[in-house]
Amino acid sequence: MALTKNRKKVLEKVENNKVYSLADASKMLKDITFTKFDSSVDIDVRLGVDPKQANQMVRGVSTLPHGTGKTVKVLVLCTPDKEAEAKAAGADFVGLDDYIDKIAGGWLDIDIIITMPAVMAKLGKLGKILGPRNLMPNPKSGTVTPDVAKAVTEVKAGKIDFKVDKTGIIHASVGKVSFDSDKLNENALELINVLYRLKPSAAKGTYFKSIFVSSTMSPGVNVDVKSISGI
Repeated sequence: MALTKNRKKVLEKVENNKVYSLADASKMLKDITFTKFDSSVDIDVRLGVDPKQANQMVRGVSTLPHGTGKTVKVLVLCTPDKEAEAKAAGADFVGLDDYIDKIAGGWLDIDIIITMPAVMAKLGKLGKILGPRNLMPNPKSGTVTPDVAKAVTEVKAGKIDFKVDKTGIIHASVGKVSFDSDKLNENALELINVLYRLKPSAAKGTYFKSIFVSSTMSPGVNVDVKSISGI
């Protein structure tokens, strides 16, 4: 298959088997993305953990200093006395039983669900729907909390939830190609530092196996792990 003009430009810029500093990789993404829309910038971090072992599971949250650039649709499932707070904080949808019924009926026009400990039991029947889509609220990610307003504010400001997959990789979005490269670098560095702090004591050997950054339709740029100070 013939290469497009843009694809040729990309391949000329990204050298095979070369690793780049995180700052240089962030700059390069802006040069090798030719989509007509504002592409997301993603990071894939391969960790030296065995996710099958409970004591090596890596899961947590990170608040990106410059946000994700995405419009996040938030549903808050709460008791009536918390509805006004949730709406004031910027929640897109607020309610309880009516939305539980809507989800059971197939409605999923949301990116994240925040709820309260007191009503978590009502969500049990939605496990098979929400679980596979990573939408089930979880105390560890801060999406099950008495302070739903604070949780909404944090999510809207750029708080992301991540979890290592079965192959040991963390996938996360750290911004948009339209961001300044410095902001992309700082967002990615914040996530990497959080992952470093979450290193399981049971994990042996090299913790950060590899780090790649990419945009929606660009090739991955290999980041030199050794160039990142503090990890």
